[in-house]
Amino acid sequence: MPRVVISGQAARRFTGGVTEFEVEANNFCRLILELNRRYPGLGRQIEESMAVATDGEISSRTPISPRLNPGARST
Repeated sequence: MPRVVISGQAARRFTGGVTEFEVEANNFCRLILELNRRYPGLGRQIEESMAVATDGEISSRTPISPRLNPGARST
């Protein structure tokens, strides 16, 4: 299960300050859908204006649907 770490303004604005949580998802699209389900608006914020790192590899472009391995760390 991927572990999501989110920081800064987005954490406070969408998650009420929660900065780390696990998400049931096996690809990036499902990860975004689940985050948006839990925290309305967060998925769109990630897609539109946040950099994403998966297992330490940072990308400012949102990947379409990379596979997330169990235990992957998404920040």
